Amino acid sequence: MKKNSVFLFLSIMAVMSVLFFSCRGRQGFMSDKVIIYTYDSFSGGPGPEISRRFKEETGFNAIFVGCGDANQTFTKAVFEKQEPYADVIIGINSNLAVRARTEKLLYKYKPEGADTVIPRELHEAFGHSWKLTPYDYSYYSIIYDTQSKVPAPGSLKDLVKPEYAKKLILMDPRTSLPGIGFLSWTSAQFGTETYSYWKALKPSIMAMTADWNEGYRLFADGEAPLIISYVTSAAYHTEYGDSDRYEALIFDEGHILQVEGAGILKGAPNLKGAKAFMDFLISREAQEILPRTQWMFPVNKNAALPECYKSVPVPEKTLAYSAENVNKSIDEIINIIEGN
Repeated sequence: MKKNSVFLFLSIMAVMSVLFFSCRGRQGFMSDKVIIYTYDSFSGGPGPEISRRFKEETGFNAIFVGCGDANQTFTKAVFEKQEPYADVIIGINSNLAVRARTEKLLYKYKPEGADTVIPRELHEAFGHSWKLTPYDYSYYSIIYDTQSKVPAPGSLKDLVKPEYAKKLILMDPRTSLPGIGFLSWTSAQFGTETYSYWKALKPSIMAMTADWNEGYRLFADGEAPLIISYVTSAAYHTEYGDSDRYEALIFDEGHILQVEGAGILKGAPNLKGAKAFMDFLISREAQEILPRTQWMFPVNKNAALPECYKSVPVPEKTLAYSAENVNKSIDEIINIIEGN
């Protein structure tokens, strides 16, 4: 055949191959691989080292697929739920857990030793069904640049004061876990007055970014002295020598706990491998990878923490909130921020 004809033939065969495997999904294929959907910072952070050690431990290959942010990851899994390509999803918090139950997305599985190594208050964040298993956690906090010219706020209510105009970086609650985390925090703190609080807070918001990475870059560049993040961000700044500049603020009124969960997708093509991965994810070996890659606390109570975590402040008071109510309030909050 002529060169152009050969190229056309190969192109057609490539397309047919993609269509064939797409239609067949993964059933009967890649039995040694466990496909894991997660957000980009996990696939590029702890993902490679977890994959390496998981292979050594079990013989399975963990393939992490970064799907964007947590909401994009969840949406992709829902879109494919009738014939799932992935086996496991990582990065579901309490708000997404509500949607996962509605979509009937997850398979019930309690990893080996989970109720022994994971403190009860952490797995209670997802109920007791074991469709989701915690793998890390932290508390939301406002991180403050002590080199700024504004005083440190002493509460969420302080953030509406005129001196904080254009001084706060938040994330979009539609696309970011810290974004919906801050909304959940305000809901827990202000209850029926949450909308009024956000109206008063609007002048203080310098930016509402799509994700945490974008927001923290602005913060580190000095664009604003306050940002929503986690108390464990203090460990990161201690590790890299700038703990004297950045401080995780603790408010007497209380903070909310953020627990991140992983689960096996219902209809997972490699159920055996998925179960093995879930067992490994909460093992001490895997959990000790997370503090310096996720900058979150490990859930396994036997996992050792790095020295830099000694600087992390832990709130004395934890607030409760309704994930269902928070999910219902997102559109109204966006209307407040984007409205004139």
